[in-house]
Amino acid sequence: MIFVPGCAGFIGFSTTLALLEQGKICIGIDNLNQYYDVKMKQKRLSILKGYKNFIFYEADVENFDTLKLIFQLHKFDSIINLAARAGVRYSMQNPFVYLSTNTLGTLNLFELAKRFGVEKVVLASTSSLYAQEQIPFKEDYCVNKPLSVYAASKKAMEAIANSYYQLYGIDVTMLRYFTVYGPYGRPDMSIFRFIKWIYEEEPVVIFGDGSQTRDFTYIDDVVNATIGGLKKVGCEAFNVGGNTSYSLNYVIDLIEKNLGKKAKIVHKEFHKADVLATRADFSKIKQTLNWEPKVSIEEGIKTLCNWYIDQEQFLKDIDIQEQDK
Repeated sequence: MIFVPGCAGFIGFSTTLALLEQGKICIGIDNLNQYYDVKMKQKRLSILKGYKNFIFYEADVENFDTLKLIFQLHKFDSIINLAARAGVRYSMQNPFVYLSTNTLGTLNLFELAKRFGVEKVVLASTSSLYAQEQIPFKEDYCVNKPLSVYAASKKAMEAIANSYYQLYGIDVTMLRYFTVYGPYGRPDMSIFRFIKWIYEEEPVVIFGDGSQTRDFTYIDDVVNATIGGLKKVGCEAFNVGGNTSYSLNYVIDLIEKNLGKKAKIVHKEFHKADVLATRADFSKIKQTLNWEPKVSIEEGIKTLCNWYIDQEQFLKDIDIQEQDK
């Protein structure tokens, strides 16, 4: 039995769905916060609820007493913690919620794992830890200078994980995800926004000139890495990315070709919390977990655009702005 906090989030939903398809019993929780349009989370959750081997509680990882009740009701073999406040820019507006969810929430889960004998935890970390390190990013780089509170909260989360491994022997896989995209993705992220804007023939907003590059990672590859992270490793961090970087301009070009529409681009000032480039060295996860990305950016964008067209009626009412205040 696997406990999946954050099961209504993008990676949480996709990972839980894959586990359910494998016949695993999953207990999911989510607080259904309104950081982005909650209709997307509700849609994901409605799909999961169609499986008999899925149980859902609307709960928050910040609430220790509620979590404790869930641990008393179920005997977990492992925890895949995908409950997190995401978004570098928004962490500048509301830094407190990042510390309470990403750090305190993680501490709550580890303390309950200790008390209830859960031996394995998989954690969602982030490539944002690397800030301006030399590319490609390697796991052994010093990540002591996070550029945002979001990244700092993830650094603290990794430190807590290491403490519980050293003191109590809880095995931990920490996955540093690189710009994840795909069907049912976060509507506040760039690729989803680009597709919606181009499809609806609205202006496409780019911060900077669009030459900044990202190591875009397709959701199916991310799910495979996350489930693969259930293997015992001690306490290790792994990059989940493809060692390839593509500019926002190239991604927009791919979207234009797949939708058959031309983007109306509006440039705004480059955001000071952003970085110019990301690219993962994934040699460590390949060697330890036998994982490597399979889906190219061209294939991934094509699949995502086709999904968007197929889900047009649902997606036309999805707000792409951050909702939470």
